[in-house]
Amino acid sequence: MDPVTPLSVGPGLARPHRWLAAHPRALDLLVAVGVFAFIIIGAVANPRLRGHHIGLVFVLLALVSSASLVFRRHRPVTVLAITSAITVVEITTSRSGPPRTAIVLGVVVALYTLAASTDRPTTWRVGFITAVLLTGTAMLFGLSPWYSQENLGIFAWAGLAAAAGDAVRSRRAYIAAIEERAVRAERTREEEARRRVAEERLRIARELHDVVAHHIALVNVQAGVASHVMDSRPDQAKEALAHVREASRSALDELRATVGLLRQYGDPAAPTEPAPGLGVLDQLVEGFARVGMRVEVDAEPRDLGPLAGSVDLTAYRVVQEALTNVHKHAGPEATVRITIVRDRGALEITVVDDGAGAEPRTAGASGTEVSEPRVPAAPLDDEHGGGHGLIGMRERVTALRGSCEAGALPDGGFRVRVRLPLQSRMGGDS
Repeated sequence: MDPVTPLSVGPGLARPHRWLAAHPRALDLLVAVGVFAFIIIGAVANPRLRGHHIGLVFVLLALVSSASLVFRRHRPVTVLAITSAITVVEITTSRSGPPRTAIVLGVVVALYTLAASTDRPTTWRVGFITAVLLTGTAMLFGLSPWYSQENLGIFAWAGLAAAAGDAVRSRRAYIAAIEERAVRAERTREEEARRRVAEERLRIARELHDVVAHHIALVNVQAGVASHVMDSRPDQAKEALAHVREASRSALDELRATVGLLRQYGDPAAPTEPAPGLGVLDQLVEGFARVGMRVEVDAEPRDLGPLAGSVDLTAYRVVQEALTNVHKHAGPEATVRITIVRDRGALEITVVDDGAGAEPRTAGASGTEVSEPRVPAAPLDDEHGGGHGLIGMRERVTALRGSCEAGALPDGGFRVRVRLPLQSRMGGDS
């Protein structure tokens, strides 16, 4: 048994076993002493060698062969060569009687150590050469007849040592591979968990932006109107405040629905309302129309046919974000045209404003506002994109394998064009 191989020990032997594992040289010394003892015992107990005394030369050869095993971990090939040479010398030059083949035990331990620390081709090549060399020597110079069990036993012991060492090496390699796979799987699970957390945080941030930005923009405009006409036209101010209350209530409802997605499954307080879609597009348009924005819709949701929930929600959010950006950058005096067309397995959404209000603005290096140059419409992947709203719009569309373009028009205004595929990943129409 290889002294390096872990063994299953009882509680009483756990402490000595740990000590020996921490002191491999001491363990090798014990193995050497044990092999020397077994060689002497085997030589004495062999019934075919009774009447022949053990000579001093044999004892010295057995001592050298056993002592060399102390270095078997660091020089396995050298130790195997030494033990094999000593065995050949004992078999060919025995003068105190028939050769005592028990000395081959040193070769067995050395061959086992080599097999346990090298690859399989080397193990079988070296093992075959060793077995043939020692067995052939024993058949030529050893006990008669040449096929005696002592001679054939040398071949059997050499083969057994090589096979046992190779089995131990394979077991160690298997255990190491399992441990490596476990570590790699654990690392992969941690990375996957972090990726899912990041995706979920991004999804939540996108949903909250779409819900809050739209309604807060309307609340801001209506509150400004109410403040401006509070003294001169209280009726109009009262109407504006009513719009503020309605918009804030809608914001709270959608926010509650979004936050409800984070609740545990089966929570009775979780919302049961469906996600918004193009079916409530008229309500979205009406909210902007109340603040003075002229919105023309060239689409009838019921004529678009059934849409998958993800496509329907994304289309709604695209229109919502586009209208919010128009109100933010072009002002409520702008005119917007929304075109939604279902054609050739895709839903195409185009939102164009005439830029009739204020010029699009962007923050300068000093924090002041400067005019944003007009650029042709370009994919959002370019540097012409806007803030988090356009980024979120792109992320939603990309998740459905669609395309998204947004940019200022040469003649003024801004255009958002989105194309959402209607076919699922399996190839069926949604």
